[in-house]
Amino acid sequence: MASTLSNGLQKVMDGAAFQNPKLADISKDTKDSHDSNARLTTDWGSKVSDTDHWLTVSTEDQYGPALLEDGHAREKIHRFDHERIPERVVHARGAGAFGTFKLYESAQDVTSAGVLTDTSRTTPVFLRFSTVLGSRGSADTVRDVRGFAVKFYTEEGNWDIVGNDIPVFFIQDAIKFTDLIHAAKPEPDVEVPQAQTAHNNFWDFQYLHSEATHMFMWAMSDRGIPRSYRMMQGFGVNTYTLTNAKGERHFVKFHFTPTLGVHSFVWDEALKLAGQDPDFHRKDLYEAISQGVFPTWKFGIQTLEESQEHDFDFDILDATKVWPEEMVPIRYIGELELNRNVDEYFTQTEQAAFATGHVVPGIGFSDDPLLQGRNFSYFDTQVSRLGINWEELPINRPVCPVMNQNRDGQKRHTITKGKANYWPNRWESAPPAKPSEGGYVDHPEKVAGIKTRLKSQKFKDHISQAQLFWNSQSPPEKMHLISALGFELDHCDDPVVYNRMIERLCDIDIELAQAVAEKAGAPTPTKQGKPNAGNQSAGLSITAYNAPKPTIASRRVAILIGDGYDPVAFNGVYAALKAAKAFPFVIGPKRQTVLAEGESKGGKGVQPDHHFEGMRSTMFDSIFIPGGPHIETLRKQGRVVHWVREAFGHLKAIGATGEAVNLVKTACEVDGMTFSAAGSHDVVDSYGVVTAGAAKPESFKETINMAKGAKDFIDVYTFNISQHKNFDREMDGLSSMVAY
Repeated sequence: MASTLSNGLQKVMDGAAFQNPKLADISKDTKDSHDSNARLTTDWGSKVSDTDHWLTVSTEDQYGPALLEDGHAREKIHRFDHERIPERVVHARGAGAFGTFKLYESAQDVTSAGVLTDTSRTTPVFLRFSTVLGSRGSADTVRDVRGFAVKFYTEEGNWDIVGNDIPVFFIQDAIKFTDLIHAAKPEPDVEVPQAQTAHNNFWDFQYLHSEATHMFMWAMSDRGIPRSYRMMQGFGVNTYTLTNAKGERHFVKFHFTPTLGVHSFVWDEALKLAGQDPDFHRKDLYEAISQGVFPTWKFGIQTLEESQEHDFDFDILDATKVWPEEMVPIRYIGELELNRNVDEYFTQTEQAAFATGHVVPGIGFSDDPLLQGRNFSYFDTQVSRLGINWEELPINRPVCPVMNQNRDGQKRHTITKGKANYWPNRWESAPPAKPSEGGYVDHPEKVAGIKTRLKSQKFKDHISQAQLFWNSQSPPEKMHLISALGFELDHCDDPVVYNRMIERLCDIDIELAQAVAEKAGAPTPTKQGKPNAGNQSAGLSITAYNAPKPTIASRRVAILIGDGYDPVAFNGVYAALKAAKAFPFVIGPKRQTVLAEGESKGGKGVQPDHHFEGMRSTMFDSIFIPGGPHIETLRKQGRVVHWVREAFGHLKAIGATGEAVNLVKTACEVDGMTFSAAGSHDVVDSYGVVTAGAAKPESFKETINMAKGAKDFIDVYTFNISQHKNFDREMDGLSSMVAY
């Protein structure tokens, strides 16, 4: 059923390809490996009759030497030997998808850029998500910053926002990027640890660069372990500029806010997934798009007039600072949707290349020192990785006309006719565009100063916004941040490193420092470092970004069954989940057909998607167990009990009806938990564990009313799924009472 839906959606999107200028552009370079008329050929086009045997001098009785004249064999091996290109130094592991961008309203008051002013446009985009530190072979769910890089294929050229899921950065000046990444990468003598910052060098750097304090607080928060690429924010990080038709310039920050809300894993869940399903995030993205539940983000801008640049107690050009929303509100003007998966990973996701210097008329740069360095570095990096003609690759080339005097170089694709390969020329061929024709004009900014290695005084405040971030976290987020820092510093075996870091944490909050010191093995501090004014900002907590209304769209729900399951409860919940655009998966003791209660051998039954050992609760957002005689068998299976306990420990919604209530009770009955009594029609919601001893058939309906305080089982259960995690279960200490 899922496959049919996926294929149908793909056909719809294929049919729409020529309405999307970028997909139409790429189609010129696309071949179908399943074309029934295609036959195997060499790269020079000669058809191949045998690709399994190297040409040799042999007889029926004796295998002889291979011949170098076999051009096909040599080509096949040579091409394989050269398949790999240098992987990215950072952001090596990624996943991407195509989509579209549309405006809600024009921003012509602050910019002349067509992509941000023309509300009739639909702009094609490609979005690449990534982890920062790990190699291409590392896991998706490690604690790390996530890349959020968007390429807008506008009518005026490509515009790249090369952002992250965190709005600030570790350093203020690009010259320190080398040191930052060297310190964060595996330590050079032993090349460990992979894809993580839990080591001496990283935290040594953090202490010695106090400007990194704000950023490491974000990275150690729940933002560092997102549930999905589709459930994390995107930020441009740097300060850019917008210029309107009058020539008036504004400073700007770019924001992408997911409509599904911002959600994260708990740490134990992320750790286990790194081993159980290291491709979890990329598979999650593909699954949602292929099932037609397209992820969307609201696109917003924060803007300041040039005259406001110095109105704040922080420097607006400092990439280690946010612009608090209370001071500079976010204006949401558009929406980005991802609606098509890539056809081939390498040529699209891996060869996708971004550059902060890619802007279009109406969008420009500020004097942000990190941005200025990125503008140099990104182009240089792509040349090193893909060659000087990297912008001619199908995924990178613009959809608008391209004409200039650039010629030659490796992997040049464009064939330019004519004699003119310079300017000016006697034919006046390809002259520069006038501003009235859309030519890019740099804002005539007045600059005065002295040549020196210097930052403004406001750049020197490295602690205030780290305090602002800490003060703004909810109690569960603070608990998780303490645990994250405790985990990281526990992996540092040099006392100089972890003792110093406790000193730094004292500058933020003494209670934070004391809690982490206990875990890290450092002396417990007694005195606050720098004064903390207690200021807060609402937009810094994940709790500020719930979905506009409860939804379980694209949530993965495991339904656990064995022979003798209750078909009424099973079918009712399955149908309700599908109707709400959730993704239900049937998990059984085997992958062969499982029979319902009263169904004789040879009956229709249900074929599970996976068996209990093939999957784990970590790969799902919730589990449901229907009642029936199968419970007596499931209760005796330790793995099934573990499924329930692990889901309970990871704060997930759990649903059970009929006899299944006793199974759940066996797995997670601890002080403070309550359950529906056997035979009772009462629906009991205890810390997100929803039970009904004898659910009525009418409780299983496809029309769901997810709301707090609902009465019907399906409404109560799905509402709890929509809340992502039950943090009260953790805050009240119940989750820690269960072994998982």
